[in-house]
Amino acid sequence: MSFFIPAAYADAAAPAAGPAGTGFEWIFLVGFLVIFYLMIWRPQAKRAKEQKNLLSNLQKGDEVVTNGGIAGKIVKVSDDFVVLEVSDTVELKFQKGAIAATLPKGTLKAI
Repeated sequence: MSFFIPAAYADAAAPAAGPAGTGFEWIFLVGFLVIFYLMIWRPQAKRAKEQKNLLSNLQKGDEVVTNGGIAGKIVKVSDDFVVLEVSDTVELKFQKGAIAATLPKGTLKAI
């Protein structure tokens, strides 16, 4: 049955294989890392810094919007929670991390 499968012999005259690349793979790797930094890492860090500043500067009387889309006026601020006045008789407690953005003064009256 060996006549169906020919024997494979190594070529003794073939030189040993060295490194195949000429440095282009390093250029592509560095280019990929630069693009990753500029398009993903840097904007994400900037956004996190802005959110941290927003949450640390919250004070009574600010008008804010939560991640769920609820707009209200801050009545009370503690370390981890914020109490929002949604209407004249309704106050809701939210974690500070749930605040998405602050609104300009007078926005809630205009709505």
